Amino acid sequence: MDNGIHYRTCHLCEAMCGVAIEVSDGAIQSIKGDDQDPLSRGHICPKAVALKDLHEDPDRLRKPIRRTDQGWQEMEWDDAFRLVADRLHQTRTEYGSNSLGVYLGNPNVHNHGSLVATLPFLRALGTQNRFSATSNDQLPHMLASLEMFGHQILFPIPDIDNTDLFICIGANPMASNGSLMTVPDVRGRIKHLQDRGGKLIVIDPRRTETGKLADEFHFIRPGSDALLLMAMVQTLFDEDLVNLGQVERLTKDVDLLRLAALPFTPEAVAGHTGVAADQIRELARQLARTRKAALYTRMGTSTQAFGGLATWLAYCLNILTGKLDTPGAMLFSQPAIDLITLGAMAGQNGHVGKRFSRVKGLPEFGGEYPASTMADEMLTPGEGQIRAFVTVAGNPVLSNPNGKRLEQALSGLDFMVSVDYYLNETTRHADVILPPTAALERSHYDLIFSLFAVRNTAKYSDPLFDAGPDSRHDWQILLELAHRLEKHRQGGRLPLRSELGWRAFKQLGPDPILDVLLRTGPYGANTGRLRGLAEPAVDLVLDLLPPRNPLRGLAKLSPLNRHWQALPKGLSVAALRDNPNGVDLGPLQPSLPDRLFTRDGMINLAPRRYLQDVERLHRHLVQPVADELRLIGRRHVRSNNSWMHNSHRLVKGKDRCTLIIHPRDASRLGLQAGDSAQVTADDRQIVVPVEITDEIMPGVVSIPHGWGHDRPGTGQSVATSHAGASINDLLSDQQVDPLIGTSVLNGQAVAVKVWRPERHRKPA
Repeated sequence: MDNGIHYRTCHLCEAMCGVAIEVSDGAIQSIKGDDQDPLSRGHICPKAVALKDLHEDPDRLRKPIRRTDQGWQEMEWDDAFRLVADRLHQTRTEYGSNSLGVYLGNPNVHNHGSLVATLPFLRALGTQNRFSATSNDQLPHMLASLEMFGHQILFPIPDIDNTDLFICIGANPMASNGSLMTVPDVRGRIKHLQDRGGKLIVIDPRRTETGKLADEFHFIRPGSDALLLMAMVQTLFDEDLVNLGQVERLTKDVDLLRLAALPFTPEAVAGHTGVAADQIRELARQLARTRKAALYTRMGTSTQAFGGLATWLAYCLNILTGKLDTPGAMLFSQPAIDLITLGAMAGQNGHVGKRFSRVKGLPEFGGEYPASTMADEMLTPGEGQIRAFVTVAGNPVLSNPNGKRLEQALSGLDFMVSVDYYLNETTRHADVILPPTAALERSHYDLIFSLFAVRNTAKYSDPLFDAGPDSRHDWQILLELAHRLEKHRQGGRLPLRSELGWRAFKQLGPDPILDVLLRTGPYGANTGRLRGLAEPAVDLVLDLLPPRNPLRGLAKLSPLNRHWQALPKGLSVAALRDNPNGVDLGPLQPSLPDRLFTRDGMINLAPRRYLQDVERLHRHLVQPVADELRLIGRRHVRSNNSWMHNSHRLVKGKDRCTLIIHPRDASRLGLQAGDSAQVTADDRQIVVPVEITDEIMPGVVSIPHGWGHDRPGTGQSVATSHAGASINDLLSDQQVDPLIGTSVLNGQAVAVKVWRPERHRKPA
């Protein structure tokens, strides 16, 4: 790699911050924010500077390794591929396709090469036992988008740069940089909001880093968000504040929602939520009466017992108050590569409940079962039991509820392979680990988080460093395994045409596909004089063909569609190479009804799935409030799940894996700051240091997720020296939102007491 300054997008969280990396003599000298990046505008968070640590980490695996009786041993790539493909095929042949299982971790969505290769790899595996981090995260948002707008990843995005009121519930964008709202420099954007006379309202069981910036803050009892939101809906109808604005003609079943909300008055829910009735009404009034406003929810609301309902109701509140598809409110992005429309063209809008998991009967979503039932499917004998398992860039032992039980399940498998460059808490159970190149050794284009960005931009980066001839990108690993598995399925030889196709796919890689998608997208080809001839043909296709015809889909997405004529043109990989800081494609704009993918072209305000689940919410409402400590997770700006804890500069400093507890609860339990607390739930327990603060609601305790690096046999020296404890060793994998199977990560009941080491010593 040449010396000098190189521009990239940081991939270590959801913010898509632009970075300027100075390289000299083949080594990184500095990492700074890119002032010319059109989205992040010079901002970076502490995670970005850890790119150097991760690239240079001596613990990172560079070659395949295999478990033996003498310990881990390096392998040659061809031997590793042969062993893995043979063992997976052997299991499939002996026990059936569903005896294989696969888990896809969070980092995959930051990697366009992995995304391109995942589909053929899953098809080659041929199993229905597919899992991912989705059901421990954003699944309720995907369900709401599918049910209401017709596509599982068509998320409404807050127009935070232009809003006058931002209501943030169960979200902490100061730590996460937005997640399903890709928003670097949240602090700066909130300051601009407040400087122009706008207001930030935060509702959370903990006064988070975002809550500390709020103009108005309210505590809420964990797990009660759906009750709060339903009472706000009831208030809108009761006080005649419903005004759908420009989407009124596109929205159906408003009256069904009004009837569903009738029992949930602010007075009825106040005791359960901890939010006073007059405050609930005022929240609804402010949202309704502020012309430019947005209500945003995230992990805190989605990963709880009523997470599906809470997420749906948040969407409903934005719609009922006219805050959908209007500037300063909630808008849909128009990315350079529109995976939403491309998916719809291929009939991949999403689906739910086409089949149900073997043990718990949980519904699939988009072909995946909830991750909380992975251990069930491995430990329960019978046809379809998972006997061989594949993980790709995931560490579910630390990220999935009841990690100890999942460890037990993994240790009993016949075979396991992990595509990962760390020997971690999950991959230590593998028989073979196939390490891909690190992020700075591959090209980068953010396909997924561009869909959720608060501004439309595009940015491509070439590899910063040469990975060397004896390395493989993750897309190469997945395609090679897929190719070999397909050969096994066909008796050892593929038809010539198919064989040539596989070889071409592996040779080309993801970037030529990326280039085609850019050139044929809404910001693509600039045809100049030919537009006058081509546009009428596109119009004719759009007028004559039915909505689900693939040719109509291509015409709709084409840069020759008149709908896109005002957008910048000429995007390609070459054009983005010429603009290494990225290209600004403009602010979010109103896009309905063109962006709807429902069969009737209408917004389904009250899908029957949710109305049926309201009965469960009502049963909860009439029950007394339980006097128990409730547990919530939390995230730190220096962390993203478990996969960055081997960066010294991110984990150094004071211990962040602590139990946060209110002074009143600490006094009642005899806890003092610096004590160790034993936290228990049923037969599960962990021990963590105590941190006492009034920034958490009484009756609530908080432990961060992603820690627990004290398992033996991992190869992450920095992480091990800052082990912490795993909140998921405490959480039950039996508690899920029955609406869709999302894990309950917030609101489970726990008991806390002082932990004295001498009490737990075994007698001599």
